Order: sequence, then structure tokens, then C-alpha cells
Amino acid sequence: MEEFEHKFRQSMRTKALLLDKIMGYIVKRKGKQIRPMFVFLTARATRPEPATGDPLPDASFRGAALIELLHTATLVHDDVVDESNYRRGFFSINALWKNKIAVLVGDYLLSRGLLLALENDDFDLLKIVSNAVRELSEGELLQIEKARKLDITEDVYFDIIRQKTASLIASCTAVGAASVGADKEVIERARLFGEKVGIAFQIKDDLFDYGTAEIGKPVGIDIKEKKMTLPLIYALQQAPWLEKRKVIFNVKNNDGHRDRVQQVIEFVKKSGGLDYAVQTMKRYRDEALAILHTFPESPSRTSLEALINYTIEREK
Repeated sequence: MEEFEHKFRQSMRTKALLLDKIMGYIVKRKGKQIRPMFVFLTARATRPEPATGDPLPDASFRGAALIELLHTATLVHDDVVDESNYRRGFFSINALWKNKIAVLVGDYLLSRGLLLALENDDFDLLKIVSNAVRELSEGELLQIEKARKLDITEDVYFDIIRQKTASLIASCTAVGAASVGADKEVIERARLFGEKVGIAFQIKDDLFDYGTAEIGKPVGIDIKEKKMTLPLIYALQQAPWLEKRKVIFNVKNNDGHRDRVQQVIEFVKKSGGLDYAVQTMKRYRDEALAILHTFPESPSRTSLEALINYTIEREK
């Protein structure tokens, strides 16, 4: 990870002073670094001839940097779209440098990622990550389209999170395998493993909306933003028609009112929505572990197991 951090900073270097300052700020406010960890651990776990002490090839570092560059670009653009002033407790780029600069910074990060791959002929890695970015955009647009009517079924919900969240983790695990020269079948298995982890990860995020733990987002924020999450979708499916109508009215017209948001939270807890979401999350975790165990036993496989458990047991 230390080596990656150094290489990642190098990949963001630029002669434009303002841009370099902003790049430095982005590197400084990094999060948990879970995505690069998935790339490196999957690369080690899927190497055709794993040798524990051997260093990973440069392609693994480039793959991790490519994902971070493209993902950071989407986050910078997201903050502009959402008019958000904070990300992970830091000021967002648009809050400090205004929207125009933030959009250009997002474009710059995107082009840096593309060039990093093209300069090194990493076409297979670029294909995997470009697919993930396409899915991310489609998932976001599908969610916006459905949020207007609040008519999301469980199937549509899984379509959205598979594209919006799981596609990114799936690209990390697929890039990890591809970067060490694994064959197509292994890369696909690694991708599917990452997708299952990503879905479990997103359901955990949904559950935070109803919790009391001190986390990165305030309780009830999904409800305020009229996002249909798994606990709420399940609870509405179980509710009589009249109650369902009342709850949907409260979600649609909450205008940030705490009492209306609280009523929705209470309704979901009472209807067993949280228990159902926890069971579903654990099912996806178990499916991910089953795929993981098809790879040879190794310290990296053990670490991936710990990383999966961390993603669903985390408190923030």
C-alpha cells in the first residue's frame, strides 16, 4: 500500500500549479483504501503460480491507480451534481474551488486514468474499468428515474446497486486477476466474487440509515433524499395498501422533516425490514466466500476473507 501511494501520487503529478495543489488535496483526504486492497489481494490470490514473497507486477499497481483515478473523477463530479460541500468529513473540491474547477478536475482525473492505461498498453484493464464506469452511470440514472415514482421493486433495486456499487468492487477484483495474467475463466470468477461483495457492502450501507452508530452519513439521509433502500422496499411489500400509501407520502414529502423521516424509520423497524436486509447481506457474503474458496489457499485468500467480514461488520 505504501508503494502504491507513492506511485499513485506520481501518476497525478502535473505542471499546472493549481491542479497540482488540488491533486495533493485529493491524495491527502483518501479514505479506507479498500479498492486498492481488493486489487492487490486478488492479484496475489489468483496468480497462476503464486509465490508468497514475489513482488506484484507493475500492471497491478497501474490497475489499482486506474480504478482510483476514474472513481475519484466520478466522486468529484457527483459532489457537483449533489451540491455537496463535504466528503468524508473534508470539504469537497467544489466547496473549495467552485463547480467549474471541480468539473475540470474530474475530467483531468478521467483523462489521466485513460492515458495511464494506454501508455502501457493495458487494454484489458482499461476495458474492465471502462465497463464499470459505464455501469456506474447507468445505475445512477436508473436510480434517478425510479426515485421520481418511488416504484422500485426488489429486482430493480438489485439492478441499481449491481451497477452503482458492485460494479466498482467487481472491477477491482477482475483487474487484480487480469494484472497477473490469469486466464479468462479465473478473471470472470474474480469479477463475480467482487460483485457479490459489492452488493453485501451496499446493503450494509443501507442499514446505516436506520442505525445509531456514528458514521460517515447522518441517519435517515437516504429517506430524506427519497432513495429506496432494501429495508424500506421489503417493509412496503409487507404493508397493507393504506399504510403503504401513507409511508410513500411521507418519503415523497418529507422535505427533511425529522418527524416524518422518523416515522418511516419506525415503520421499517416494525415491519422486519432490517432483519430481512441483514439476512440478504449475509447470503451475498456467503456466496462471495464460496467463490473465494475456489481459489488456492494462501495468506492473500485469508486476508480477502477478513476484508469481506470487515465490510459487513464495520461501524462506519
